[in-house]
Amino acid sequence: MPVPSKQEIIDIVKEHLMDNLEDMDDVEFDPDKSMKDMGANSLDIVEVVSCTMRDLKVKVPRAELSKLDNVTQLVDMLHATALEKEAAA
Repeated sequence: MPVPSKQEIIDIVKEHLMDNLEDMDDVEFDPDKSMKDMGANSLDIVEVVSCTMRDLKVKVPRAELSKLDNVTQLVDMLHATALEKEAAA
């Protein structure tokens, strides 16, 4: 499976956010905002990140995830992790 582009990863994150947040339709998705700023609670965020990692077949340590401030940083980390995984394969 080729490594998805950053835009494809953003689309996956957005899809999971929409699935998990009832009010997401009313909030504009902005990858430069944190999921919390878009209305997600900590459980929502764990679910969105877990589902996204499962879709991408990558795993990022929780300690690394806790350092992130917004969706763009999450996408960058997931993309880099997917590239590393492919390079090691």
